Amino acid sequence: MWEILLAAVVLVGLCVIGLCFNIIFRKNGRFPETEISRNKEMRKRGIICAKEEELRLWGRKHGKNHPTCSDIGCGDCSGCEIN
Repeated sequence: MWEILLAAVVLVGLCVIGLCFNIIFRKNGRFPETEISRNKEMRKRGIICAKEEELRLWGRKHGKNHPTCSDIGCGDCSGCEIN
């Protein structure tokens, strides 16, 4: 029984090290930016936050050409580019 537990702990440890290898062993290792408003590659491809897209669509429907997050109190996206 102890052998199985030890093997499981070692296996989980190796998996964790494997998943974060670049973060641990690189000089400036850090997690990749996952928030759409801050991720330059997503912005280059034209991917925008869902709330930002909804604001643009519904704002046009209600007669606003360039709606802002403050119009409805949205503060979820840190880099909203509607303004």
